[in-house]
Amino acid sequence: MSETAVPPAQAPAPALTHRQILTVLTGLMLGMGLGALDQTIVGSAIRVIADQLHGQTAQAWVTTAYLITATITTPLYGKLSDIYGRKPLYLTAISLFLVGSLLCGMANSIYELAAFRAIQGLGGGGLMSLALTIIADMVPARQRSRYQGYFMAVFGTASVIGPVIGGLFAGLDSFLGIDGWRWVFLVNLPVGLAALAVVAKVLNVATERVRHRIDYLGAMALVVLLVPLLTVAEQGREWGWLSSTSLTMYGIGAVGLLLFVFAENRMGAEALLPLRMFRQSSFRMGNLLNFLVGIGMFGGLSSVPLYLQIVKGLNPTEAGMMLLPMTAGIMVSTGVVGKLISKTGRLKVSIVGAAFMATALFLFSLIGVDTSLVQVGLTAVVMGGGLGMLMQTLTLVVQTGATPRDMGVATASVNLFRQTGGTVGAAAFLSVLFSTVGGRIADSTSAAFATPEFTAALRDPEVLADPVNRRFVEALQSGGAAGIDINDTSFLYGLDPRLSRPILEGFASSMDTVFFVGGCVVLVAFALTWFLRDIRLD
Repeated sequence: MSETAVPPAQAPAPALTHRQILTVLTGLMLGMGLGALDQTIVGSAIRVIADQLHGQTAQAWVTTAYLITATITTPLYGKLSDIYGRKPLYLTAISLFLVGSLLCGMANSIYELAAFRAIQGLGGGGLMSLALTIIADMVPARQRSRYQGYFMAVFGTASVIGPVIGGLFAGLDSFLGIDGWRWVFLVNLPVGLAALAVVAKVLNVATERVRHRIDYLGAMALVVLLVPLLTVAEQGREWGWLSSTSLTMYGIGAVGLLLFVFAENRMGAEALLPLRMFRQSSFRMGNLLNFLVGIGMFGGLSSVPLYLQIVKGLNPTEAGMMLLPMTAGIMVSTGVVGKLISKTGRLKVSIVGAAFMATALFLFSLIGVDTSLVQVGLTAVVMGGGLGMLMQTLTLVVQTGATPRDMGVATASVNLFRQTGGTVGAAAFLSVLFSTVGGRIADSTSAAFATPEFTAALRDPEVLADPVNRRFVEALQSGGAAGIDINDTSFLYGLDPRLSRPILEGFASSMDTVFFVGGCVVLVAFALTWFLRDIRLD
């Protein structure tokens, strides 16, 4: 690998003291923490939410809708903040996020919730990228990892608090007269209002505004490109991957890609994502890795809360607590890597992060019904360690090739590619899960009929005296495994363990497939990191 030094001129010298920077960071971290808290809080509660809204198999829309709008608006925030300043755009992002949170708390169906999550995403697209852009405005590249470590600490703290709060609310029938699960979204309101107040007061850093033309055609082309393809990723199992509807969506996406390339070439330096930036190896390779890591991170990890709650029978609060080891891995690796980069100026540590993450996903692909929670927790530590190394390092890789004029666009591109990968991963992998689980349950149930434990439970009068068991047996006798409704999995909690065993085995088998596919994707990312230039920060 060749070594590339970053010219000092590309790293703006800080005009603020360390204490002043930390003051600004307070406002930025509150805003960014809002988005991080929302992701973790929803993740631990989504099974209960989907059961309540009777939409377990459609739950991917709740994640996908948010990621689609967040992905599309991310580069727009970068460009608009260059024109109008970082502060007004950051306040706008927080405000939109709050409106979406309020609406999510009022949703009455899984599809309404998905629509309101899309509004949340309109704000969420700016929370992370603008925070990192502002830090890049203030801090030289070599010291940037030190301050980005604070962001990872906020992310880690949100990962600790979010799942626990989400599980707590999801486990309540009601709180203050409102359904418990609705507070998963409504809790954003006081946090967001505090963020608005702090950001309005402390974020008064002067940045050089750049006159830009807005690439509206590029933004519309990006919508035409992403939405049909992501819709197929979600609905492909229902339509058929090569059905006429799916092929039409592929065609529309291809037209969107051509329009996007045309629009970006036409706009030149004012493009939403200037094509000239792809000539920089650090930008090109860094964002390819961000895309692949996003697939593995969002796609693979979408099954962890489901595994813990459906297969292991944990309640939402317990499942949230089981994510704490991953948080510990993120926080420890972030601190260590940040100090190493600040001391050495080297970014090669991302290679190790990809290896950790791929290893963890492959280990997750081996879990089953009887897997120890200790094993799951230790694997989560490895996963968190890899994520902590990768997230801040790949951001720095992309930023090092950008001029001050392009810093907003370059930083936004990190989230654009990571969230695009996350959208693809979340939609496609949950689609894999629910397209295979029916067959896996059928296979497990057929095998169970040959076991004396299962057949004895089917005839046991004490078992059949329980209404939950009786309804399950009647559904099984009338329609076989196909008669089991997996849109609402809450029945598993009251089911006799002998009867629920084949269902749990079917879910575990499908989740293993999802983790394995995620591991393969991140393994490709690991291989590509060896072609990443050894960037030295001055």
